[in-house]
Amino acid sequence: MDPDPAEPAEPADVAAPPDVDTVREIVRDLPRSYEVLVRDQVKFRVGKIVYLAFSPDEQVLGFAFPKDQREAMLAAEPDTFVRPRPSDLRFHWLEVRLAAIDRAELTELVLDAWRMVVPKRVAAAHLGE
Repeated sequence: MDPDPAEPAEPADVAAPPDVDTVREIVRDLPRSYEVLVRDQVKFRVGKIVYLAFSPDEQVLGFAFPKDQREAMLAAEPDTFVRPRPSDLRFHWLEVRLAAIDRAELTELVLDAWRMVVPKRVAAAHLGE
């Protein structure tokens, strides 16, 4: 049966928003990074430092981010980024709505967060800098 020409066709190449499996793919080869489950929340660490943490519903990703740049990022993209809860404001931390970004943006956020918590020489060796 032919599709009704009055109904718009759904685009075939609409990508689903990134999710926890997307993050796993990005961090898979990052030196010193590993995944943990803390109170049913997926988190990624380097040593004991958490640099990525999913919300319980896995719709929001918290990530290491410079405190001095947080307010500017929140002001620039208020529909994308979320202020951390008050107890996390003392940390270098920001949160992003996964539905508001694509894989390329997620990759950049993840790599920048990882770079904040590993020794500079490890990041430079891995990223070829």
